[in-house]
Amino acid sequence: MLSFPLGARPRALTAAAFVLVGSASVQISAALASSAFGSLGTLAVSGYRMTAAALVLLLLTRPALRRRSRSEWAGIALYGVAMAAMNVLFYAALDRIPLGVAVTLEFCGPLAVAAVASAGRARLLPFVALVGVVLVVGTPTGGLDPVGVALGLGAAAAFGGYTVLAGRVGSGSGGLGDLALSVAVGALLLSPFQVAQAPALEGGHVAPLVLSGLIGVALAFSLDFQAARLAGTRVVGTLFAIDPAMAALVGAVALGDRLPVAALGGIALVVLAGAGAVWSAGRGAGASAQEAVRAREAVGASDTATEAARPAAPEPVRPAPLPLD
Repeated sequence: MLSFPLGARPRALTAAAFVLVGSASVQISAALASSAFGSLGTLAVSGYRMTAAALVLLLLTRPALRRRSRSEWAGIALYGVAMAAMNVLFYAALDRIPLGVAVTLEFCGPLAVAAVASAGRARLLPFVALVGVVLVVGTPTGGLDPVGVALGLGAAAAFGGYTVLAGRVGSGSGGLGDLALSVAVGALLLSPFQVAQAPALEGGHVAPLVLSGLIGVALAFSLDFQAARLAGTRVVGTLFAIDPAMAALVGAVALGDRLPVAALGGIALVVLAGAGAVWSAGRGAGASAQEAVRAREAVGASDTATEAARPAAPEPVRPAPLPLD
């Protein structure tokens, strides 16, 4: 596993860079796989991408299957379940509710995790990011399908679990090998969709799917994994709001989409919330360090007082000299 001998704020800045690159990777991979969505379906495409990523990660990391506790295996399995559930529930929600609503609901998951893990004014940052997401993706018109909303909230729960488990699995000793096993679990859970669409798989689909899996799953998930290990779920949960803002920017740059003023304001709010999360990480670490110093000083003063109050040890009694004849 990589080692990062950095302070809290540099770690948070590095995590922000990882999330930013990972978000761009997701958008690029979606563009690469877009030609297969129509013929194979979104769930099968997600499964093929995850399978390609799992194979590459397993070959690179070669994780040992022994000497793992039950709790470690449980974390690995649940992490993979969260990966698969994010895809299934999100795309199921898209069949019933608008894209903007589905994205907003899904990002409530990591932002809720960040809010719960925060304290003081930092707890407001996830809500600022959520407002930014709403402004970027837009607000719905008309009524919403309650089943679609429920599926969107399920995707939010899965994304929240993904955020928490990225930190939990990342804190273990298995490193990226554990991530590889989790991706393999996710690919296995999506295998029914892959098998069902195997007859429709064409030779022209293979290269884009493999490349999309490497960029959008292997690389993006690895960066998320390292970011959660570096900065924790509070910071990363807020930073994940970069994704819809990144999608809007990629659409504007690559596709020539015009961004409304509200979307630009939303992107600004997301960036502000991310910057605030990084800044508060450094402040929180500094406060913790000061408390630790004060605690050590208090212990030292207590030891000094105890030593001063302790009675002096008696001088050893020397034996009387023997008389001389």
